[in-house]
Amino acid sequence: MRDSLRLNISAFLVALATLSIAIATAPAYAQGNGDFQSYLEDLRPKARAMGIRDATLDAVLPSLTPNNRVIELDQNQPGGGAYSPIPNFEPYRRKHVDAARISRGRVAYQANRARLARIEAETGVPEEIMVAIFGHETNYGSYTGDFDLIRSLATLAWEGRRRTLFEPELLATLKMLDNGVPRSRLVGSWAGATGYPQFLPSVYLRLAKDGDGDGRADIWTSEADALASIANYFVHSGWRRGQPWGVAVSVPMGLNRSALAARTNPPRCPRVFNRHSRWLNMAEWRKLGLVPADGRWPDDSMMATLLEPDGPGKTAYLLTSNYRAILDYNCSNFYALSVGLLADAVKQ
Repeated sequence: MRDSLRLNISAFLVALATLSIAIATAPAYAQGNGDFQSYLEDLRPKARAMGIRDATLDAVLPSLTPNNRVIELDQNQPGGGAYSPIPNFEPYRRKHVDAARISRGRVAYQANRARLARIEAETGVPEEIMVAIFGHETNYGSYTGDFDLIRSLATLAWEGRRRTLFEPELLATLKMLDNGVPRSRLVGSWAGATGYPQFLPSVYLRLAKDGDGDGRADIWTSEADALASIANYFVHSGWRRGQPWGVAVSVPMGLNRSALAARTNPPRCPRVFNRHSRWLNMAEWRKLGLVPADGRWPDDSMMATLLEPDGPGKTAYLLTSNYRAILDYNCSNFYALSVGLLADAVKQ
């Protein structure tokens, strides 16, 4: 009897441990976030407050189901912890500013010269910067993603881990649908980026532009609209007409880098901005012994920060405020540097 009781207790404890492990390792979307359709119905007041019609909501919400693949992709994103080492830039540059991308960029550049020149004249955003973003985001339109935006964003908002990010984007996508954007256009990355420029839905609503005069901002099939929209994004990010994004430079071995350290704690993207020096003008950088790779200095009064993405002794960059506008598009030094370098190569 005692042995039987002991075996029953042992079996119970094993079962309890197994259940605990199952709960601990279960995906977050299976734990306490409520019924999917109930969550979507709870969004109706917020949607109505944005002017989204019930007819639009009725046409799409009841048919939605969660996409578990989207949740897996979100949860498997690399953490990039605060103390993890940052790799060198050069391997990334070779992959993203390669001969094929440069060649395709030059073709896109020449094919769109008339509209690019017009957009640059209107906005001050250089033609080659627009083309470089187009090339970086979707390889000049060759791949824009095939996830159903509404389903993906509904799934991510319902799952709840990053609801504050994804719920507004879901509502913005529903607003796009309500405004007449066809459901067939509303596809993109699993995280909601869409079209040639890979705009989030909220960005589309704010900044998408009609570049070909047909009365629509079609960033999915119209290169003219996509390029105009990219330029408009940079205008709103503070792009300064006539100023380069940066200058490749060599740095003297004896440069006192500690004296040039930034003195502020950036509230946004600290891992990105903490790699930059403090701001000095070009005349001050020249006096410190830096030398431009092409031998040409920008205007002495132009302000710039120093970034050495591959460490001392390798190519470094003096970066202007227009580089910060590229960072606003994607807050990654590797991304922004490769956009600038691709733009320079496309224009040559």
